[in-house]
This record gives sequence, structure tokens and C-alpha cells, in this order.
Amino acid sequence: MKKWLSILLMCSMLVGSLAGCGSGGKTETKAQAETKGAETTAVKTEAADPDEKYTVAIVVKIMGIAWYDRMQVGIDKFVEDTGMDVYITGADTADPAEQVAVIEDLIAQGVDAMVVIPNSTEAVETVLQKARDKGIVVVTHEATDVKNADYDLEAFNNAEYGRHLMELLSEMMEGKGEYTTFLGALTATSHNEWIDAEVALQEEKYPDMTLVSNKNETTEDSEVAYQKTQELLRTYPNVKGFLGSAMADVPGVARAIEEQGLEDGTFVVGTCLVSTAEQYLESGAIDKITFWDPADAGYALAELCVKVLNGEEIKNGISLTPDGYQNLTVNGNIINGSAWIDVDASNMSEYDF
Repeated sequence: MKKWLSILLMCSMLVGSLAGCGSGGKTETKAQAETKGAETTAVKTEAADPDEKYTVAIVVKIMGIAWYDRMQVGIDKFVEDTGMDVYITGADTADPAEQVAVIEDLIAQGVDAMVVIPNSTEAVETVLQKARDKGIVVVTHEATDVKNADYDLEAFNNAEYGRHLMELLSEMMEGKGEYTTFLGALTATSHNEWIDAEVALQEEKYPDMTLVSNKNETTEDSEVAYQKTQELLRTYPNVKGFLGSAMADVPGVARAIEEQGLEDGTFVVGTCLVSTAEQYLESGAIDKITFWDPADAGYALAELCVKVLNGEEIKNGISLTPDGYQNLTVNGNIINGSAWIDVDASNMSEYDF
């Protein structure tokens, strides 16, 4: 009997010991859990499965405008080609604070990557760092001064683009006369870089041209551009050159010019899409528009995010799928393509957006 009691006691101790081991295997210290999480993140970044499906959010400057409607076409194509979960989101106004709130919400959702096209780079820096601290890949667009992003992808070098716009305008103006500039927001990095390059080239090469009322802010609103143009025409009746940066700028300018019958004596050049500028290109109120295809930009931005998530090396000469994004120039975290397009009344029929 004692022998059986002894055996039973030994079995009981063995079972208790095994149970203790099982419990210990499931209980980790906070430090152990964080270390394991860090190791998992490192593996995902350095050797991710190229077939893994990611969620990528594209945060635009303002929802509901033609530029980002066109970008949606490229995003849809990328989703079709890859099966990734990629979508556009943003605020209903160009208020930087509202854009920050959108980004905060995406951080809470835990997206894998986000593309941000800032209304104000300075305003989003802190929240972009917060996203990166959470392990979210951050890519920006039209934000070459960004600090807290993995990469900033540009369709072209901004200074070169600005000089190109000035060359177009100066040729039309025969290198003389008054001109003015418009931009969507005084805080918009790309718009400021374009205009600064425009003015620098004018001062260097075209001394007979005179800048009046530099950097008229339109808040990405065509009605504001229209009203400011009316004011400019009253204040500077001899102004004949108009350079626009935001897509809303030149249509608003053109409306004011057309109402006063000034199409023949003025020259309007700027970034826009044919779908928005077509009627003014036909009337001559807009002389030439330039743009990069937002659909191609959207596809390229999503593709770059996936490459970063997969741990691919991003280096000089890397290529993305859309035209104008091959053999890219990588300088630090700034990536430049060569994707601008010039359109006037003679070739606008070639573009359906």
C-alpha cells in the first residue's frame, strides 16, 4: 500500500512539474514580448514575402478634385495588377490640421504604409514621425523638404520644372512685360520651389520682365484664383503673364481674363489637367498647361511603398512601372523621375483626363 501511495505521489509531482512548465512557456515578461515583436518587425522589413498583401493609404491634399480623381485611376490599376489594398483618403479642405487628423486616424488603423501629399510639410512632420515609430512606411510626394519620411518621390526635379515653366512664359511674352505667380498654399513645398526657380531664371535671363504680386495664394480654389486675378488686373492693368502652380489656379485666372476679353493680350501658363482647362485652351484664355499624369504618379507611389515594405534596396537607377519613372535619380531620400507633359490647344485631344 505504501508502495502504491509512493508511486501516486511521484506521479502527482511529475504532473505538477509539467503543468508549471506549460504555464511558464506562455508567460513572457514585457521585455521579452517587446524583443520578440522587434525581431518579427526586423524579419518583415529585411526578408518580407514578396507575395504578402499590404494595406497602403494615399493621403491627398484635398478630396473631390479632378487631379486626385485621375490618381484614383492609377491606384485602381495597381490594385488590379497586384491585389494589394491601396486606397485614397484625405480631408474635404486644404487645411493642414485636417490632414494631420486623417493621418492620425490611419496610424490608429495600423496601415502598413502611407503616402502623404502635404498641404504643409512642416505641419505633418511630427505625425509622420509618429507613424514611422509605429513601424508604418511613410512615402511623400511634392515634399522635397520632408524630414520624417522614408522617401519622397517626385515626378521630376522641381527646380527644373519651374525653369521650364518660365521658359514657356518668357517665350510667349518675348522676354518683356509684367507677370505674376499663383500657388495653392504658401506652405506648399513644391509650389514654392517651382516659383522660386521661375523667378530666379527670369531675373537671370529676362531682365525686361517684371514680377508683380508674387505668390498669390488660392487655397486650391478656382474661385479664389478668379477673384485675385480681378484684383490684380485692377491694380496692375499692364500685367500680361500669369504662372499657376495648383490645378485650380489657371482656370480661375482664365475665367477672369475671358470675362474682360483679354485673351489675345495675356499669356497664361501653369499646372493643370485637360479635363479642367479644355474650354480655356480652346478660347485662348489659357495658352499652355503642364502636368504629370496623376494616374502614373499614384501607381508609382504605391509601387514604391511595396518595394520598401518588401525590403528591396532603393538606389540610384531603380525603375518603377509607369512611363517617366524609369532609371530614377535617388539623392538621399529624394527620388526624381522625368515625367512632365506640355499641352496646348494643338495636342489637348490626345489626353482624356
